[in-house]
Amino acid sequence: MNTTADTTATPARRPQHKPNGGYLFLPHSLSRGAFLKWLRRTHAWFGLWGASLGLLFGFTGILLNHRDVMKIPIGRMEPREIQLALPDPRPADPKALAAWLGQTLSVDTRHARIRREPARTLTWHDQPVQQPASWQINIRNPQHLLSADYWEGNAFVTVKQSDANLLQTLNNLHKGTGMGVGWVLLIDTLAGGLILLSLTGTLLWTRLHGSRLAAAGLGFGSLTLATFFILQAIGG
Repeated sequence: MNTTADTTATPARRPQHKPNGGYLFLPHSLSRGAFLKWLRRTHAWFGLWGASLGLLFGFTGILLNHRDVMKIPIGRMEPREIQLALPDPRPADPKALAAWLGQTLSVDTRHARIRREPARTLTWHDQPVQQPASWQINIRNPQHLLSADYWEGNAFVTVKQSDANLLQTLNNLHKGTGMGVGWVLLIDTLAGGLILLSLTGTLLWTRLHGSRLAAAGLGFGSLTLATFFILQAIGG
């Protein structure tokens, strides 16, 4: 006698979604649709905009971070000093001296920083001494630093120039040394892009598998370490 065994169909298992695998900082209503697409595109385009500059500033940031403690002796300036005899008649004021230096040394002095210290009376070995007025002229760009010092009455001016190697030039670009308004505004866009990337990156924390407690610990842990070292430096 044939018997037919009753078979119970087992439904196919559906993939289980981890409850902690979504966009943890976005409300459910914003985790789909047009807002999410806009958020991803904004994150991607701002990342592309700052990619090349980010490489430059990341590399030079490491060098600058080690300029005092754990020094990396790579970037350097090579100083030189000369004394130039002044023409006759001598320059009448610091601007005229800057113009003469520009012609003599073939440098652009249009953005030179000029400072004039007035004459004053100093005490030297309990005797009053009259110190003449002095002029200081500084010209800076990422590759060169030129400074001129002149004491009124002298027949010469002392000129010091420091030339940067490639890595020091990159460091000066990082700091904006001798750069114009255009460069400063360009770097402002990079800084703003990094802020936006931080915010959108946090929101787009795409399905990171792990508990929310671990996520909070990671974020607050880095912030706590940074705060600790800052307070240690300030108090030390």
